[in-house]
Amino acid sequence: MTRILIVDDSPTETHILKTMLEKHGFAVSIAVDGDQGMSKARDEQPDLILMDIVMPGVNGFQATRKLSKDSATASIPIVMISTKDQDTDQLWAKRQGALDYIVKPVTEAELLAKIGPVLKRRGSTNG
Repeated sequence: MTRILIVDDSPTETHILKTMLEKHGFAVSIAVDGDQGMSKARDEQPDLILMDIVMPGVNGFQATRKLSKDSATASIPIVMISTKDQDTDQLWAKRQGALDYIVKPVTEAELLAKIGPVLKRRGSTNG
């Protein structure tokens, strides 16, 4: 079963994303900030990380950069999900190591369309 780690401080957003993903057979875990996300990524080695940007403490850009440079987590693909919708935010996310970027609010179709190719490159499938 494909494991996805959601790193987001919003209980509403995490519930929405978790519900969408579990409906399609993904195993989902949650981290509420960048520090917890980095720790869970190291411990759980998920197949994909969905990373918010604006969070207390370590933000999504910082966490993505650290995860991308850490040999224990560098191979885990990261897709940013944020309300920040500027081109510069998306460019900066990719410079930190994110493979893709989704602007909130995200639809189920858009979420699956974005994560599908990332998971296929990694050799993971849902269910």
